[in-house]
Amino acid sequence: MQHLDTLRPHGEEAAVLARLSVFDRFLPLWIGLPLVAGYLTRHFGVRWRSRRWYEQTFLPRLGPRALYGLLFTIVVMFALQGRAITSDPLTVARVSLPLLLYFAIMWAVAFLAGRRSGFGYDRTAALAFTAAGNNFELAIAVSISVWGVSSRQALAGVIGPLIEVPVLVALVYVSLCLRQRLFPPVRPGAFSPGP
Repeated sequence: MQHLDTLRPHGEEAAVLARLSVFDRFLPLWIGLPLVAGYLTRHFGVRWRSRRWYEQTFLPRLGPRALYGLLFTIVVMFALQGRAITSDPLTVARVSLPLLLYFAIMWAVAFLAGRRSGFGYDRTAALAFTAAGNNFELAIAVSISVWGVSSRQALAGVIGPLIEVPVLVALVYVSLCLRQRLFPPVRPGAFSPGP
C-alpha cells in the first residue's frame, strides 16, 4: 500500500487539483447559465413577439450591453494584471510572439483554404476570422479559478486579448486588400461559386 502514496498528489499539485475540483463545480454555471439565458430569451422573445422583433429590435439593443460586459471584464483584468504587464516585458514578449504567429498562421491557412475551396469573399473571410479568433474569456476564467487572479497563467490569459485585438484588426485590413485582388466583383448574371 505504501507505493500508492507516491501516486497521491502532494504540495502544489494537490492544491491545483483541489482548485480544479472547485472549477468543475462552477463550470456548468459559467457555460450553462449563458446558454440557458440565450435559449430562453430567444424562445420567449420569438414566442411572445415575433422572430422579426427578436432579431431586428431585441438583439440590436442587447448586443452593445454584452460588449460592455466583455469590455468591463477586460478592463478589470488589465487593472489587476497591469503591474505584471508593465514590470515584466520579457514575459509579455514570450507570451505575445507565439500568439501573434498563431493568429497570423491560422488566419492565413483558413483564408487560403476558403479561397481554394471556391468560397466567395464573405464565407472565406468569416472562415478565416473564426479560425483565428480565440475564447480568451473562458481561458481567463479558468486561469483565475485554478491558479488565482495574480498568477502567471492569468497574466497569459490577459495578454491574449491584448495581442488578439490589434492583430485581428490588422487582418481586417489585409482581408479587405485581398478582397480587391483575389475576389473580383461578379458581373450580374455571371456564375459565382460562393454566396
